Amino acid sequence: MPRPTTKSDLIEAANEGFKKLRKLIDSMTDEEQNAPIDFGDTLNKKEAHWARDKNLRDILTHLYEWHKLLLNWVKANQSGDVKPFIPEPYNWKTYGVMNIDVIWKKHQNTSYSKSKEMLNESHAEVIKLIEAFTNDELFAKKAFAWVGGSALGSYCVSVTASHYEWAMKKIKMQIKAIRAS
Repeated sequence: MPRPTTKSDLIEAANEGFKKLRKLIDSMTDEEQNAPIDFGDTLNKKEAHWARDKNLRDILTHLYEWHKLLLNWVKANQSGDVKPFIPEPYNWKTYGVMNIDVIWKKHQNTSYSKSKEMLNESHAEVIKLIEAFTNDELFAKKAFAWVGGSALGSYCVSVTASHYEWAMKKIKMQIKAIRAS
């Protein structure tokens, strides 16, 4: 599916991506869902997340926390408390550090079952948020000064459909690694 450019396409892509993610996870045995992620030295990927996430819970809590980033950002800015999407002291150049030092570390005691519950709830909250905006508010650039030169819908796509694709790619690699051993 191409990158959404309308509210209805965004909602459909987010919900379809989430449904596919859930279906992929549900296709795994309990043992596979709880297995450690270890691609070993065979993975030639430079992005930090390939080494960061140690289990499925880490992936799900990452998605959850990025939902919360969006929800909190929109709520604060709509209330007149102008804040950047990436909370200080982090920025778009250092968000990878935030993903480890804040998000990953925060959830090391979160259970896998709790991470699934949290993600289900935050996905529903993001859909509700999207539904509250008009198509123009979501996709017209500069509809809100606090979004900058981008469109609010672009952020919504990034934390839903695009992020779900990222998660599924990683989970599929995990399934392949487990089933090959």
